[in-house]
Amino acid sequence: MAGKQKGTNAERELVHMFWSKDWAAIRVAGSGSSHYPSPDVLAGNNLRKLAIECKAVGSTSRYISIEQLEDLVLFSKRFGAEPWVGLRFDREEWLFIGIEDLEKTEASYAANLEAAKRKGLLFEELIK
Repeated sequence: MAGKQKGTNAERELVHMFWSKDWAAIRVAGSGSSHYPSPDVLAGNNLRKLAIECKAVGSTSRYISIEQLEDLVLFSKRFGAEPWVGLRFDREEWLFIGIEDLEKTEASYAANLEAAKRKGLLFEELIK
């Protein structure tokens, strides 16, 4: 499956997961190609709003550009949402990690499965 299609499918899966738990959620089509910052998924209920940058990961690690995460933070501040990175490693459950828990390199942020399992939240933990 092509990388873009894999990411789109993961985002759609996440939207369905939120709706199944009585949260509202939308996939922001074209996020990353818009002139304005936007997350991949917006989700919320009457208490919280989440802006999520989603990554479907075929290996055990993934690099995310500094610009992508700066845009996520900017959007989240203006929208009043919590910024999260959602990671869907192959054959693993969704993991959600805060930007502060990613490893910053010179050119990007690094997310790996081991650290995400240690520092991240499972879906049910995220929506509590």
